[in-house]
Amino acid sequence: MSTETENLAETIRLKSIHVYPIKSLAGNWCEKAQVEKQGVKGDRLFMLVDENGVFISQRIYPQLALLSVQTQQNKLIVKAKNGEHLTINRNDFTPTNQVFNLWREKVNAKLATAEVNQFFSDYLNKKVSLVQYDQQQPRTTDPRFSNADDIVSFADGFPLLLLNQASLDDLNQRLEKPVSMQNFRGNLIIEGAQAFAEDHWKKIRIGDIEFDLVKPCSRCVMTTVDPKTGIVSATTQPLKTLAKFRKTKQGIMFGINLIPRSLGKIKVGDKLEVTQFNN
Repeated sequence: MSTETENLAETIRLKSIHVYPIKSLAGNWCEKAQVEKQGVKGDRLFMLVDENGVFISQRIYPQLALLSVQTQQNKLIVKAKNGEHLTINRNDFTPTNQVFNLWREKVNAKLATAEVNQFFSDYLNKKVSLVQYDQQQPRTTDPRFSNADDIVSFADGFPLLLLNQASLDDLNQRLEKPVSMQNFRGNLIIEGAQAFAEDHWKKIRIGDIEFDLVKPCSRCVMTTVDPKTGIVSATTQPLKTLAKFRKTKQGIMFGINLIPRSLGKIKVGDKLEVTQFNN
């Protein structure tokens, strides 16, 4: 039986949905979500930048994993493990944009107030600032893999990241110490598919929402940060093991990037249908 035929016989469903309000901080699980052009509503609309206006992440500051973020109406509640917390309101940002650097891109964003920035600076013992995505000046996706009008928030490159539970199970069978989906910071977690079946998909539908699968996700050292402790693995796991069987010319791949082709609501338990396979 071919892989395509096997996949068609499977019942694949959305297991969980995850939103990361502030880039590189801890994320939240949710039962349902609104899919917008730039991704799941509320995902990565804020990020931290250094004194030079360059974004920072767990790649250099793994302790960011220990800052939780809760969304309450128009507020964000940021909490540290030591009990310190910060409430961020919508009006805690400048009305005009400034330009910041996200990878090789220049992005427009609104700068937070000094009080907000001091909280994060004290936590990291380094001067940093929080910035907010400007919905009126959206960031475009990589034109090599998308359409001219496709947009993305402060996510690394694409609106959504899909992960397959069976793929994680396969990886964990190869590891001495299993890791969780939190290591890979996906938005949509699916179950019921075969391990790495997502490699063969080109278009899918979850509930009533259609998505293009545009590019496998190249993984980095952030996968080696323990999301519960904020400590980097001394043995560079799981990246070291992934490199043994998931390395390509483009990088070490785990998960796949999505661009929505319709908008609306999705919920846990929604059926995933593969509408087109790769040739």
